[in-house]
Amino acid sequence: MKTNQKPILSFFFLLLVIFGVFYFMMPQDYDQSEASLSEFSTKRALEKVKAISQKPHFVGSKNHEVVAQYLIKELKNLGLSPTIQEGFTLSDGGTLVKSKNIIAKIKGSSSNKALLLLSHYDSAPHSFSPGASDDASGVATILESVRAFLNTKTQHKNDIIILFSDAEELGLNGAVLFVTQHKWAKEIGVVLNFEARGSSGPSYMLMETNRGNAAMVKAFTDGKTKYPVSNSLMYSIYKMLPNDTDLTVFREQGKIQGFNFAFIDSHFNYHTERDNFENLSPKTLAHQGSYLFPLLNYFSNADLSNLNSEDDHVYFNVPFGFVNYPFSWIIPMVIVAFGLIFIFLFIGLGKHVLRIDEVLKGFVPLLLSLLVSGGITFIGWKLLLEFYPQYQDILHKFTYNGHDYIYAFTSLSIAICFLFYQNSGKRNAEMNQFFAPLFLWLLLNVGIAIFLKGAGFLIIPVISSALMLGIYVLTQKSNWLINCILAIPTLVILSPFIQMFPVGLGLKILFGSAILTVLTFGLLIPIVGSFPRKGIWSAVFFLLSIGLFVKAHQASDYTIERPKPNSLVYLYDADTKKSYWTTYDVNLDEWTKGYLGENPKSAKILNTNKLYSKYGSEFTFMSEAPNKNIAQPTIEFLRDTLKGNQRLYQIKITPNRAVNRYDIFNANNAKLHNLVANGAKAIDFKSNISGSNSGKILSYYVVDNEPLILNFSISKNDKLDLNLVESSFDLLTNPQFTVTKRKDWMISTPFVLNNAIVIRQKIKPTPVLEDNPKPQLYRRNVASRDSLSVRNDSLQ
Repeated sequence: MKTNQKPILSFFFLLLVIFGVFYFMMPQDYDQSEASLSEFSTKRALEKVKAISQKPHFVGSKNHEVVAQYLIKELKNLGLSPTIQEGFTLSDGGTLVKSKNIIAKIKGSSSNKALLLLSHYDSAPHSFSPGASDDASGVATILESVRAFLNTKTQHKNDIIILFSDAEELGLNGAVLFVTQHKWAKEIGVVLNFEARGSSGPSYMLMETNRGNAAMVKAFTDGKTKYPVSNSLMYSIYKMLPNDTDLTVFREQGKIQGFNFAFIDSHFNYHTERDNFENLSPKTLAHQGSYLFPLLNYFSNADLSNLNSEDDHVYFNVPFGFVNYPFSWIIPMVIVAFGLIFIFLFIGLGKHVLRIDEVLKGFVPLLLSLLVSGGITFIGWKLLLEFYPQYQDILHKFTYNGHDYIYAFTSLSIAICFLFYQNSGKRNAEMNQFFAPLFLWLLLNVGIAIFLKGAGFLIIPVISSALMLGIYVLTQKSNWLINCILAIPTLVILSPFIQMFPVGLGLKILFGSAILTVLTFGLLIPIVGSFPRKGIWSAVFFLLSIGLFVKAHQASDYTIERPKPNSLVYLYDADTKKSYWTTYDVNLDEWTKGYLGENPKSAKILNTNKLYSKYGSEFTFMSEAPNKNIAQPTIEFLRDTLKGNQRLYQIKITPNRAVNRYDIFNANNAKLHNLVANGAKAIDFKSNISGSNSGKILSYYVVDNEPLILNFSISKNDKLDLNLVESSFDLLTNPQFTVTKRKDWMISTPFVLNNAIVIRQKIKPTPVLEDNPKPQLYRRNVASRDSLSVRNDSLQ
């Protein structure tokens, strides 16, 4: 074979491996005609997704009950007897809601621990999300898998419990209700939870364990899923995100372990109007089914009482496979890598096939590539945000053209590597340059072995690449084919992370992908470093990068397919009797300017009682609005008495209009003791879903306009100073307003209180006479805005 053909063949070999890694991550086809009744059918599951996601069905909406009744009917059609669990829960983050869980059980032949199949059926509030991916896809996956399982009449030992939980989007309250109050919760041995944080891409398995994961890893392996996509580093990354799921409640509150299955690509659709049936990838839904159906067959007969373990395993996927080994192997593998690299270095120096000065010079192109690639990508993304200010409108931090930017900066990083790794015609210069990236990877893996053992599998590419060095110093020849084969572990393990990091963590982490690209390039130097005319290769990748930036630019504007998120809120301050239009938007558009005007004021004064949002959003602009005759809530102090050194309160807040949410704030941070809200006490569980802000006591999501009743006490030396924010999500439909419909290239901004009519006011009792032994009842009927009546009726 001619020498000049080898680089081309090597390049296409590497390209083919990378393509195969991504192609075989998930099913590339699905049944578009009727599949066998004994198999999972994506087509049948899609029909269920379509039925569930016809309209938004957030807690408190009319369609929420429609979806609940649909699911009850579907379970009955499977021959099951579904039950309803309903009740109030108050999370430690301060989310109060009346959840309605839908539960069914398939009895097994023994009294072993049960398998729980879990998905939530409520959609996200505020932004009109139909919830096709999140989480109609999970519900449909369970319904279709159970249907196929029952059709096969498979004998199974374990009970199978189906839980379609409620209020997951608000604070995981349905899961809290089940774990803390349902008798079946104590029967569960393992949970399979199906979720989504996007609308396409592979479904990742995220394992949640209380102690070691060895038994859970073995169980997953024994389940023999066809397209496993997971690694032991992913859970560490997942915990960095404000994205707890129902499974977190089972693990933390119920001490029950389980598996999350969630897809995260097309993240820009998450919690928006675009989370609809049309945008859910059928291949992604097929991937969810490829997990559940075999695992349902396995776990329905497995011993679920012994999934705890003191040992941990490293694990990662390869195409059609799942590799795992104990944490105890990590340090020996690092030692082996150290030994191989330095032994080969000394042999190479002894045989004079390596030169110490050239080896040390190898650190120069490596460090330059890392600094320049990482720096350009970091600064480049910051500049892009300035050049395209519209990207700030997308709170997900992953733009519609986000993949173009991933590919563009990756190509640019490769171009930079080729530029710095030119060897000036020296024979086998790449092998002298090879030690530097190997040594850096060794240092990284030492840190991993100490601080991040879940990433312990990253030593495997290092060992594989070390063998390239060993073959060269032992034979004094570099075989391109053997090197390509030894490069497979690097490509299989590392290349998915280059894309996954910004998809999972946002485009702000693009510089991490650039750095990983350089580090991956370093492990491939025996191959790519031998390419002649590296300047041409650099130019090719540089031009490819420019082409991708141009492609991203062409998709940078908002269109019907790439709509602009925007927000609008009407806020009435009952204490100052002033009304405002306000927004969370940084960039106003023609729709928001129609209410805020061309030169709105800063809305800083409206952020005193900051409502929780996933990304810390605040009101940005405001303008004065006309006062409307909006019925305000009735606030009653049913109890206000002294008992010892405590002042005891019972406050009832009753809506006088259709409302969706109450937020109560403590204006002076007086400590509240023994808080009970609608009969529910806060449980010791912190959720990243609902969050907590300074001064917030609770957020109450209203169902059927049920009033809020608070019981608590404060020190008699403290002053009670509460603020109430009452919200309804009907700004666009309320007959008192004539808000125009958004343009077809606009959608509602998710993760914030949007499309809402808000009333803010203080809740203050009149002074209590300390020598009065009887409790007082105060009634503040704010519906008449200023009236305050005091009654001296004693409470029984």
